[in-house]
Amino acid sequence: MDIKTLAAEMDSIVAQGAIVEAVEKFFADDANTSDYNQVTTTGKAQMVEKMKGFADAIAQVNGITHHRTIVDGNVTASEFTFDFLMKDDSSIYWHEIIRRIWNDEGQVIEEEYFNA
Repeated sequence: MDIKTLAAEMDSIVAQGAIVEAVEKFFADDANTSDYNQVTTTGKAQMVEKMKGFADAIAQVNGITHHRTIVDGNVTASEFTFDFLMKDDSSIYWHEIIRRIWNDEGQVIEEEYFNA
């Protein structure tokens, strides 16, 4: 499957709020992530653990909007807006760009988040 199709499928899963499932399905075992707060993960297992913890802290999904995705070779950039009410009564509203690098097997090997 080509990268454009894989990215569209992954973005569709994320837009449904199934963030853990997207990581489990599309990340390579040795994938790494980093975000604009300098938080990093090393390996798929660590990212799954991080996303499970985050998902468990969500009380209500107010909205997840996928705006667009661009593809250039094996690199994709997906723009999302996330709006969550957390169990601690805080609110999270993120407008972010998620840059992914994909390997030849169609798996994400690097994911970086940029605050848009």
